[in-house]
Amino acid sequence: MFIYGESRETMMHVAGLLPFSPAPDARPDHLRHLMNEIREGAKVHRPWNMRLRTPDLPRNPLQSWVEDDVDLEYHVRRSALPSPGDERELGILVSRLHAIPVDFHRPPWEVHLIEGLEGGRFAMYAKVHHALVDGFTAMRILANALSTDPEERDRPLFFSVPQPTRDAKPEKPAAKDAKDAKDAKDAKDAKDAKDAKDGNEGGLHFPELLAAVRAQYGASKSVVRALMNVVQSSRSGHHDLVTPLQAPKCVLNARISRNRRFATQRLELARIKAVAHAVGGTMNDVILALCSASLRRYLHELEALPAAPLVTMLPVAIRTKDDTGGGNAVGAILASLATDQADPAKRIATIVDSTKHAKQQLQGMSKAAILQYSALLTAPSMLQMMPAASGRVRPTFNVVISNVPGPEHPLYYRGARLEASYPVSIPVHGQALNITCNSYAGSVCFGFTGCRDTVPHLQRLAVYCGDGLTELEQAVA
Repeated sequence: MFIYGESRETMMHVAGLLPFSPAPDARPDHLRHLMNEIREGAKVHRPWNMRLRTPDLPRNPLQSWVEDDVDLEYHVRRSALPSPGDERELGILVSRLHAIPVDFHRPPWEVHLIEGLEGGRFAMYAKVHHALVDGFTAMRILANALSTDPEERDRPLFFSVPQPTRDAKPEKPAAKDAKDAKDAKDAKDAKDAKDAKDGNEGGLHFPELLAAVRAQYGASKSVVRALMNVVQSSRSGHHDLVTPLQAPKCVLNARISRNRRFATQRLELARIKAVAHAVGGTMNDVILALCSASLRRYLHELEALPAAPLVTMLPVAIRTKDDTGGGNAVGAILASLATDQADPAKRIATIVDSTKHAKQQLQGMSKAAILQYSALLTAPSMLQMMPAASGRVRPTFNVVISNVPGPEHPLYYRGARLEASYPVSIPVHGQALNITCNSYAGSVCFGFTGCRDTVPHLQRLAVYCGDGLTELEQAVA
């Protein structure tokens, strides 16, 4: 495991903030009892008991993981807000917790149980390093550790829930008799002889090797065609496809400090889908439009709104031409946020058109081609992430916006209802703001994570995001 780019400023851990409404029969000190239960010997399953073999050399390319004895009193901590705590105070606490790096001398994760919220509510903040578990997997594990039954009262915390194991592939049936065994051996000998004749004594089958070479060649041809489309769009001046050199310089693309700021917003999924239907776009298009409205207003107040539209990088799931099992491949696209448009209706129309053209680039590509194209499209961003170049070079994109689908039904932990699922993500040099959202039980939960020093008054972005939905509804009504 090679942990690249880790520094005191770019801490590569992700987290989730999960606020809960108390169970009807909850005791005032139920979190104290939960901590006592954990101290008495809760089990810890993989991957939560794994740490780096050489924690003082995290960038070692030969790094590996080893099992460790977990000190749960270190990893699970109980915190409290001055009662009654509100959402702003919760955001301040999470901002401070997210600014503290994980300890590589232990399994790289923490959980903070936070009490003192209004109405007896509490929250869980769980942090894990991206090298151990990626953000999508971490949120899925957290969701799987909760229950759909509000009456269940003995559910352990996520690190005590063993991960499901894949069923072993069924063994091939043995030969019915000696004749079948002899026929099978003869067939294998004949195949081995043919392979040897074709020059495949080492076990490399020439037809399979030739097919792999053809696939890579075909992928490269698809990538070249897609890149030529981008170049032609740029030269024509139409900008139907956003190019890596189209994003303007922006205060969001500066060097960051180790301090963090975090804010949340929760919007009704039905309202977002209604706007998407009205404009002939997708839910992701509306999410981009909400972020665009928020960023436009925020940067205008700072007198830092670029004249050219901001560009976002977002991961998308695309059906591939070599998809035989109904799965998806994840690619990266660049899209315009149309922040130069004052009219919300024109702004979202431009965004829908931009994402549509970007996705058409990936349609019909193989999975290998999608990965190649996405890597080439975003490769220049590596330069802006270097501390010396951050804020000095033109960015490849201005902000990362991603949307992760989550559970559709309410979840519970020992009778306490999960109210929302807010992702807390990773700012890096050259990308001082990250916007990630999760859908959950009829809502879309936005998490705005930024550098405290580079993105001041970040909570305004969350407020303006909600205002943007009202503006959009009025504009497309």
